[in-house]
Amino acid sequence: MSWEDWQTVRFTAWVAAVSTLLILPPGLAVAWLLARRQWPGKSIVETLVSLPLVLPPVATGLILLRILGRHGPLGNWLHAAGWEVIFTWRAVLIALAVMSFPLLVRSARTAFEQVDPRLEQIAATLGAAAPRIFFTITLPLATRGVLGGMLLAFARALGEFGATILVAGNIPGQTSTLSLAIYHSVQLGQDDHAFRLLGVSVLLAFVAVWTSEWLLRRRAPRA
Repeated sequence: MSWEDWQTVRFTAWVAAVSTLLILPPGLAVAWLLARRQWPGKSIVETLVSLPLVLPPVATGLILLRILGRHGPLGNWLHAAGWEVIFTWRAVLIALAVMSFPLLVRSARTAFEQVDPRLEQIAATLGAAAPRIFFTITLPLATRGVLGGMLLAFARALGEFGATILVAGNIPGQTSTLSLAIYHSVQLGQDDHAFRLLGVSVLLAFVAVWTSEWLLRRRAPRA
């Protein structure tokens, strides 16, 4: 592959990793609330979180374009502050984060639900505050599920296409990801080039998903 291809691979891996780290704090918070708390409207939040999984990616991209565009509610404010989002790497980052967020939340929620709440209750009776209980008991016991969710989110971000092309376009060297580069090569009739990029994409996704499955299925060691 050419130097430009490796640049595309590096950019894709980098933005996918950053988007995964970006959604980690809110993803863990939402997952914990869904796993441990009951409140009015919880089912609505669950539905909203899962929407990117079932909506066409281009529909999600159109929503983001409306929100982040210069005349959108958020985009207008960002533009006034000197932050350009649409058709920049920031748009790629946001699109990937939105599309992979549900996978992280689902995996982390399942992991939190598998933590015995009695352990948390015992810690509370001993005087531990809620943040300390979360970081010393809940999160360590749910680590494998959280890591598995992060890898699934990373793999989803690697393959994102529909939302990204609407809000970021396909600008070589700036917003072009592996998926966009493959699509562009097919459009130009460069099938050999497209299949080389496809091989790299499949390899990265396979490693991420395989590792995630290994973490989720691995049994805790016996005492």
